[in-house]
Amino acid sequence: MREDPVHVVGLTGGRPAGEAPSAALAAATLVAGGLEPLRAVAPLLDGRPDPPETVTLVAPLDEALGRIAGHAGPVAVLASGDPGWFGIVRTLARRIDAERIVVHPAPSSVARAWSRVAMPWDDARIVSAHARGRGGVRAALGALLAGPKVAVLTAPDADPAFLAAAYARIPGAPERRMAVCERLDLPDQRVTIGAPEDLAAGTFADPNVLLAWAPDQPVAAARTAIQPARHADRWALPESAFAHRDGMITKREVRAAALAALGPGPGDVVWDVGCGSGSVAVECARLGAGVIAVDHDEAAVALTRRNAADHGVELAAFAGAAPDALRALPDPDAAFVGGGGGNLPAIVDLAAERARRAVVVTLATLDRIEPTIARLAAAGLDVEATLVQSARLRPFVGSHRLEPTNPTAVLVGRRAGA
Repeated sequence: MREDPVHVVGLTGGRPAGEAPSAALAAATLVAGGLEPLRAVAPLLDGRPDPPETVTLVAPLDEALGRIAGHAGPVAVLASGDPGWFGIVRTLARRIDAERIVVHPAPSSVARAWSRVAMPWDDARIVSAHARGRGGVRAALGALLAGPKVAVLTAPDADPAFLAAAYARIPGAPERRMAVCERLDLPDQRVTIGAPEDLAAGTFADPNVLLAWAPDQPVAAARTAIQPARHADRWALPESAFAHRDGMITKREVRAAALAALGPGPGDVVWDVGCGSGSVAVECARLGAGVIAVDHDEAAVALTRRNAADHGVELAAFAGAAPDALRALPDPDAAFVGGGGGNLPAIVDLAAERARRAVVVTLATLDRIEPTIARLAAAGLDVEATLVQSARLRPFVGSHRLEPTNPTAVLVGRRAGA
């Protein structure tokens, strides 16, 4: 005998979006939803001669899900917008046979938010800060840095004002225009547009979506073939792909080893300390990470920005003396230390304390290798060290010869389980 269906009804403006979901709600003998959706449909339910049972979906959900799964009769589960988009469908599918679930989506909050600022969003990155703690904040900041168009599903501990303030505090961060879209399609909906500094001082009602875009790129020049759009079709680019001074650039073989250990990707925050020409920073940004590059030399910062622009990526770059310049930055998922001078021990200590996943240090002098390994290990990281030594084929008198590159130690400290 076929069990009664569980209809998942997406709401827009507190109402089902169409005849089929309206009929499913009218026929349900059990209606479940959060406080706001239940309040919104209360006039529809109270007008029935046989009002349905109601279940409030609040954490923990086990009891409510048990009542939904065991109910004898049709069920309507209410959600805002598209319940398959960061919504209740994922949770229900773990407890209820898929054949019982019928989804009636409404436009998602993200789609509705972009419509309020009249922008296409097929080139936007979407980040959820819900139920992810500080990891959600890092992912949001990483996406905002990488840009150029982002939507953030905010959370109580990562609301628009908090995220805008956190972004505004990053030195050298790319310019962003932001919009907070509150309570969409409800009578008190509001859209507030401004710079991060402006929104950081605001107070915003739930539910809301935070949008951000590069002011000079509100509409991408071309359609994206895949979302998110790819910047990189290769990595460990040749040194000739970057502007640099007097050969002061991380060689491509060393860069390949560093990138493999850093594992940069969308939603990550990556530090590049002692960025030099910015070759590592740019490669991480091309792979989708949000990058913060710092160097004590203003000329190095200018080169990093130039190389980022040449490769069509965005990143934060600023001049400052590490480790002090790093203290106010958001925690990184991974940190690359390619410079440091006499401050190297303190930089390594701070990076090892703050990085969620890994710290990569490249060294060309033997006397620094053992002490750096010891510092990474003392911070509780699992350490491995590799000497990268290569030779390149060069034309020579009708044939080729091997031209060696300078050997470089690549030290990797990785947090256990990361």
